[in-house]
Amino acid sequence: MAHKVIQVGTGGWGAAWCNTFLPANVEDGLIEVVALVDKNPDALESCREHLGLSMEKCYTDVRRAMDETPAHFCTVVVPPAHHEEIVDEALAHDLHILSEKPIADTLEASVRIAEKVKRAGKKMGVTMSHRFDQDKTTLRHELRSGRWGALDYLICRFGCDCRKYGSWGEFRHKIPDALMIEGAVHHLDILADLAGGRCDTIYAQTWNPSWGEFAGDSNGLVIMTCENDVKAFYEGAKTNAVGLNGWAQEYIRAECEGATLILDHRHLEAFHYDKSGQGVEKREGHGTTLPMLEQRKWANAWLIDKFVRWISGGKPMETNVEDNLQSVALVFAAIESSHTGQAVKVQDLLAKARAEVSI
Repeated sequence: MAHKVIQVGTGGWGAAWCNTFLPANVEDGLIEVVALVDKNPDALESCREHLGLSMEKCYTDVRRAMDETPAHFCTVVVPPAHHEEIVDEALAHDLHILSEKPIADTLEASVRIAEKVKRAGKKMGVTMSHRFDQDKTTLRHELRSGRWGALDYLICRFGCDCRKYGSWGEFRHKIPDALMIEGAVHHLDILADLAGGRCDTIYAQTWNPSWGEFAGDSNGLVIMTCENDVKAFYEGAKTNAVGLNGWAQEYIRAECEGATLILDHRHLEAFHYDKSGQGVEKREGHGTTLPMLEQRKWANAWLIDKFVRWISGGKPMETNVEDNLQSVALVFAAIESSHTGQAVKVQDLLAKARAEVSI
């Protein structure tokens, strides 16, 4: 049975959902898109034809859409500050929810949302698309295989030229802590996942250089220590002179006992430890190329598939809202660390938010 879905948000990234991610699952018979919602009528018009919907099933008001259109779940592809109001409306209409990251624009709102979903007895997933892209999934598979020995530490570099206002979407240039909320939310999540353990402590410095046309911090350096003692370092920048490792082209290096693994621009290679003890030096591009895993769906298209199978009675998706609180906690722990100049205990911060939030 195809699950009926209401797509909330068809502009910007929502257009990619309508043009690419949803159609892949419509073709597989997993979903049927029954309504589109966006405050901008032009955004609705540009997307409806990709999904074969009439104008009668295109709405500018989310409540009316849900009142008039029976569905099993809704998507939430709007700016994070508006996530909670859409979730509230979905729960009032007895819908499951699949949302873009982050859960919300604050840790408190994220905890509230997770609790509301739990109390309503519904299911909510979060699309951490970059963790489930082909290259990161292949690297995760290699690290979990055990053939490279124990993992010691990870390095991730993400660098873009989005210094001019509007080059990263206008709303991102207006919000505080843009890099953390809209960028590092993916990369810190990836690092914790590759490390194979929850983050224990995090230390961060974030800033906006004089040439960055952002209201908040656009660059940052982050050090993480996980509960299994794996360390990670993150360099993120949206105002560089040139983009060397932008979206889906990130550099990730994993230092293992038996090898160094380097992922760069979607190419993965291994540099084996030389047991001769000669201390041989090697350069990137001269290692052993590791093949990418192959499957038909990746990133958001794959996560929609995972979500539908979950609400159909399958196992919970890895990025269910409760588990994804770890990802949100990483972001807000990094922000607090940058503001205070002190390392932050991530699990303590999350526990405090849970204790203070009331529904």
